[in-house]
Amino acid sequence: MKTNDDIPDLDPYEDEWTDRIRRIDAIANSLDAQFTIPGTSIRFGWDAVVGLIPGIGDTLTALPQLYLLYEAIRLKVGWLVVLKMLFNIVIDWLIGSIPVLGDFFDVVFKSNLRNAKLVTEALRQKRTEV
Repeated sequence: MKTNDDIPDLDPYEDEWTDRIRRIDAIANSLDAQFTIPGTSIRFGWDAVVGLIPGIGDTLTALPQLYLLYEAIRLKVGWLVVLKMLFNIVIDWLIGSIPVLGDFFDVVFKSNLRNAKLVTEALRQKRTEV
């Protein structure tokens, strides 16, 4: 479940990028915003849950994050966007690996939603250039 602030809506038409954007959106939401803490508006996802596993949790969640990066490269979003995404992944992995603090960080930082937004915005810009 995304909010309007998380990821921009898809344009009303479909093109060769639409399915990939939807897949990126779905993966990012499951990793960062799948669940809600009851009684609050705080959302978290599998990244925070799996990150609770000491030692390997954040490394395991880096795999789908790297898939999002791979999709971005295939979509030719540009190297600046790819570098920003890689920076978000590395920050999420490094700080997320710190016990307790890292789990809170995963709930707040939401690197996957940030990366999905970067991809969506880059593709929206490419659509206007075409």
